[in-house]
Amino acid sequence: MKHFINLDDLSNSDLSQIIDNGIALKKAHKSGQINKSLQNKTLAMIFDKSSTRTRVSFEAGMTQLGGHALFLSDRDIQIGRGESVVDTAIVIGSMVDAIMMRVSKHSDIVTFSQNANVPIINALSDESHPCQLLADMMTFKEHRGSIKGKTVAYIGDGNNMCHTYMQAANAFGFHLNIATPTDYRPQQIFIDKYQHCTSLSADAHLACSGADLVVTDVWASMGQEQEQGKRELAFANFQVNQMLMNNANADAVFMHCLPAHRGEEVSAGVIDGTQSLVWDEAQNRIHAQKSLLLYLLEK
Repeated sequence: MKHFINLDDLSNSDLSQIIDNGIALKKAHKSGQINKSLQNKTLAMIFDKSSTRTRVSFEAGMTQLGGHALFLSDRDIQIGRGESVVDTAIVIGSMVDAIMMRVSKHSDIVTFSQNANVPIINALSDESHPCQLLADMMTFKEHRGSIKGKTVAYIGDGNNMCHTYMQAANAFGFHLNIATPTDYRPQQIFIDKYQHCTSLSADAHLACSGADLVVTDVWASMGQEQEQGKRELAFANFQVNQMLMNNANADAVFMHCLPAHRGEEVSAGVIDGTQSLVWDEAQNRIHAQKSLLLYLLEK
């Protein structure tokens, strides 16, 4: 049984295969080809957080592949009224072909993988966001070729996106420069595990030096809204603006997993400028995830 809980779950070869197939699926879809590879398959989508890109991309992706996506919020199923995670996993796993989860607790995804006898996909947890990285790596490859040997700068909060970029640096063979305020560094377990392919500093300009890709995320993630004022002060010197992008290579590109707050973590000039790939990046969620679903479900 294959799952996709962290990038580390799959080999570099398998990840590259998924990305290459995502590019092929995108071209086929845009040319009008019909693909019913997942006809009569059902994907359960469990959410305890609101979502735009994750819900639309998985639901539309299953439709494009001839399958069905079933949206389940914590208000729709008994897990929101006290049923155990284990019991829920066993029951839902007996009725569907795969389960996608966008939830707060990473441990809930692990519990599902241990008790639901179907592939489990982490579509975002407090620890990591591997589906976003598939789309990001696919987008970079489309525009700049292989990311192996390149330099990536991650600027901002050492959150689940930062953790997943650390995993990606190891998986895809690039070096990751991370710039965060001292009190917002990534978890120490990630720092220790990926120190061979990452560098940490509190200087955003230094981190962007020689970068081929610059990435950021919101300063206050969902559930951290009460910290907004405190975080704005802490991250004041970590906005990705044109001055920061000028420190990167001349052909460097910018990515953001969205939603974005212009004037906070990124300036309007950068996210809406010629170096930005955020719209291709967002669109590629659907095609990278279609490829992932086929990888997990096709025999």
